[in-house]
Amino acid sequence: MWRAIKALVFLTALAAIGLIGYAYVGPIFFAEDFAPPLEQVTQPVTLDLN
Repeated sequence: MWRAIKALVFLTALAAIGLIGYAYVGPIFFAEDFAPPLEQVTQPVTLDLN
């Protein structure tokens, strides 16, 4: 049982390192742009002041 828990902790740490590495290196090697699309949204708001 202890061996399975160690493996799970190791795989979780490896996945976290991989995700952080992809966040830093992804835009360089995979030509991905992680910036959100910019567009202005305007919506009227009706306030009920009673």
